[in-house]
Amino acid sequence: MNVAYVRVSTAEQNEERQVQALEKYQIDKWFQEKVSAKDVNRPQLKAMLEYVREGDTVYVHDFSRLARSTADLLSVVELLKKKDVVLFSVKENFDTSTPTGKLLLTMIAAINEFERENLLERQREGIAIAKAKGKYKGRKKITRTKFKIWDELYERYQIDRTFSKAAFARKLKISRNTLDKLLKEENAERKRQHETT
Repeated sequence: MNVAYVRVSTAEQNEERQVQALEKYQIDKWFQEKVSAKDVNRPQLKAMLEYVREGDTVYVHDFSRLARSTADLLSVVELLKKKDVVLFSVKENFDTSTPTGKLLLTMIAAINEFERENLLERQREGIAIAKAKGKYKGRKKITRTKFKIWDELYERYQIDRTFSKAAFARKLKISRNTLDKLLKEENAERKRQHETT
């Protein structure tokens, strides 16, 4: 099946140019949305990624329709690859089913990893310099006591099971990784209290 993903950033923009460029590929299913590509958490993108199956081909006008950052683009491409779905970009004339496409994808991934390592190295150097000058205090640790509604949400998540982990994290405006650490601490604390009583 040929699947198309079309995206423009704002309601004022027109997606007609993308649609016209993709029509010649005999598209069976269209996914269209008007939303920024600041991240990959977009309704129609998620729907498209869930919809496609092995043997399908996803057509986009250009890579920026899928993602703005290399990391986000690679995560989408990797997901499609795991599902044995081909990605074709009209503007870049890029097809992940060809040897050239696979090579270019590997190079993009390598460049992204190189840039990430360079960024981390610069961060480490900056922290070392700040520490030497006594100016580095580090990131403020997030603790459970910071949140007044922690106990209530914990009960709903862990005891009543009426609250999902994703909803828990959203309510506290923290990442899932941070929530996992806090839950680990909470569970360990409750276990210690139980053992001493």
